[in-house]
Amino acid sequence: MSSQSNNQGRAYEYICINTLCAEINKIRSAKIVKNSAYEAAERAWNSTSDGLKYILQQSATAAVSTIFDMEPMLLETGSDLLTLKIQTDNEGKVGDVRDIIIARVDIKWEIGLSIKHNHFAVKHSRLAKTLDFGAKWFGIPCSKQYWNSIEPIFNYLTKQKAANKNWNELPTKDKDVYVPLLKAFIAEVLRSNENDSAVPQKMVEYLLGEFDFYKIISIDSKRITQIQTYNLHGTLNQSSRVVAPKIEVPHALLPTRIVSLDFKPNSTNTVELYMDGGWQFSFRIHNASTKVETSLKFDIQIVGMPTTIISINCKWN
Repeated sequence: MSSQSNNQGRAYEYICINTLCAEINKIRSAKIVKNSAYEAAERAWNSTSDGLKYILQQSATAAVSTIFDMEPMLLETGSDLLTLKIQTDNEGKVGDVRDIIIARVDIKWEIGLSIKHNHFAVKHSRLAKTLDFGAKWFGIPCSKQYWNSIEPIFNYLTKQKAANKNWNELPTKDKDVYVPLLKAFIAEVLRSNENDSAVPQKMVEYLLGEFDFYKIISIDSKRITQIQTYNLHGTLNQSSRVVAPKIEVPHALLPTRIVSLDFKPNSTNTVELYMDGGWQFSFRIHNASTKVETSLKFDIQIVGMPTTIISINCKWN
């Protein structure tokens, strides 16, 4: 992600948390936790142009009423304090993709929001010579076969980096790097899946985080804010003491088996993962810099989702 995109994403987090807090405070007491992540978002907001601020404000405002309709606990009156906070990067690295946490500590209730500005990417994970993606993604250390397969690829990249080469100077990077690395990745995932039937579930939990959340996506060109519901463990959409949600959020089931994991047709840099229940992901490997590096980055996208993950388009005024 470019520094500009990162800055705009933080600015969107800032206006989302402030808009939500202001609207909740019209009904009950709410407070923003002003930690380092909030301060970074505030700096991003202050450096944003007035034109983009207006767009982000419209986007944030459009989502509020729908969130309230799904989560009546947000507006339930009571003496307890409701807090909103932007998570730090360190919190997000331990299986939590939520950017904003809204909580009522006294009753041990919380929901999370993942905030996206004009993009749908899930994660930007890496493959590298000593990076054990298996242990990180689904708790199974990568096999000796995997390490043996990738060793010559990264030895080659190490030599090219030492020669100060650019990626576009490698004559056959698809043949020498992308294809063999993705073949090793595919083989390792399928090998681990044979040894542990929980790999499909663990992969989705790695990609989407271990906690339920709503994804809030600003699609500026269409003037809509899309809300996607990831109620994978049934913790979202709870009734308050007196009010049921106006919008029902289904409980989405995690996958239990891999149907297919193979190269996208006519592609040398993308593999597609199909699992039961409608789960589909694409993994595009790419170099994230001009100069050759000894690691490569995945751009991971959700291609298909279960019908129980609903998407609601909130139109801007």
